[in-house]
Order: sequence, then structure tokens, then C-alpha cells
Amino acid sequence: MTKGAAGNTFARLALLASPTERAQEAAQALAECTQWVPLEQAQAAVVLGGDGFMLETMHRMIDAALQLPIYGLNLGTVGFLMNRYTKGCRVLDRIAKARPIAVSPLRMEAVTQNGTSEGFYAINEVSLLRETRQTAKIEISVNERVRIAELAGDGVLLATPVGSTAYNYSAGGPILPLDSQTLALTPLSPFRPRRWRGAILPDRSRVTFRVLDPAKRPVSAVADQKELRDVAELHLRIDRTRELTLLFDPGHALDERIVAEQFAY
Repeated sequence: MTKGAAGNTFARLALLASPTERAQEAAQALAECTQWVPLEQAQAAVVLGGDGFMLETMHRMIDAALQLPIYGLNLGTVGFLMNRYTKGCRVLDRIAKARPIAVSPLRMEAVTQNGTSEGFYAINEVSLLRETRQTAKIEISVNERVRIAELAGDGVLLATPVGSTAYNYSAGGPILPLDSQTLALTPLSPFRPRRWRGAILPDRSRVTFRVLDPAKRPVSAVADQKELRDVAELHLRIDRTRELTLLFDPGHALDERIVAEQFAY
């Protein structure tokens, strides 16, 4: 039985491991530490792998409407969403002392050129990307008000604070503190308007992207790892009903990592 830092007791823990050799070896080493249960029966989950597998697990939980605390152990490369892996059953004590961080995903409602509707969630960002050599042209609205009548370039993205250090940062967007309650709206290689470098929006904002001339200038939408091609319009908002909780060791919480990332060189 594992007691959480906020007084929660996790009597049932699930163990999920990526298919990599390192993660599978770690899973075998932890197998005898406690009586692990299936994810659907658990009160919290331990995830072994890298950031990619953590995102995959978080999406699995969102799709299943599961809101269990998640404690990740890094057996991948960067491990931005993970804790440092150490061998042995001490992991159970670490979970008990871990600090919770709430993460709310973006909800994307998309309409394609043929009129079909699709819905996806994104924990990091939703990005619009040109599909051909033709420059994408996109109208951007915030809270039903047109802010950019025509953005010409490779595309545009909307990132959460968790995702602000990923693709958003590589594209020249700002890093957002986790408790800032903001979103980063960042253009991708913009040609027009030439001097616009993006915006920081309150996370209660409703953002709409409308693709201009989609037949000639097709655009795809990517919500984390899921891609939808030939989109015509996207509606984006934070969905707090699918909020997840990540657990971090004291001193290594996600908000501290986001601050530290701004001083990396």
C-alpha cells in the first residue's frame, strides 16, 4: 500500500512498460515489489519508458476517461515528463512522497474538406502543416473574433504549457510556466504577416483555424501523435473534464523543469 503526499493511499498500482528492452527489463525487476493490477482496476499507475510512451499512456487514459495519478520512470532519452529511474522497490516510497501536477489537454474538433468531423485530444500541441509545396493560408480567430485574416507560411500551432518546451519552442514560441493558465499560439515559418511572431492566450480561449483555399493549398492537422489530412477548419479549447495528474519527485517537478529549460544553452 502506497500513501501519497496529499494523504491519498494507493492500494492498487498498475505497471505499464514500453516495449523497449530497457523498459521491459525494469518491469521484470519491479514485478515482485507489489501486487500490480490492470490499469482499469488501479488507483495510480507507474509508467516505464520515455516521453513518447508517457504521452501514449496519457492518451490511452483520456480515451478511456480514466483520471488516475501517473508516476513515470525515465527509461527513454529526454524524459521531460518522467522521474529518474533507480533500481529496486524504493519506487513505492518515492510515489508516496511525490508531488502532483495537474495537466489539462486540448480538445480539437476538426472538419475536413469532404465535410466529415473528427475529434482528438492533445497534451502537447495541435499543429497545422502544409501538405504540399504550396504555402498554407490560414485564418485565425480567438473567441469568435478574427485576429489574423490570412497567415501565410508553413502552418501554425497551439501549445499547452506542457508542450511549450517541445515543437513550440523549436519553432520560436515562448516557454510557458505550468501554472500560467496560458496557451502559446505560434506561427511556423511565417511569410505574411512578416512581423507577427505569435501570441500568448488565456487558456480559457477558444481558438479557430480556418484553411483558406484548402483544395489548392491542403493542410493537415496533428494532435500530438495523431494526424488528420485535408482539414478545412479546426476548433480548439482546453478540456478540464479530462484533466490528468502527473506525480514527480520533490525537487524534480514539471514546473521546475519548465523554468530550468529557459536557462538551457
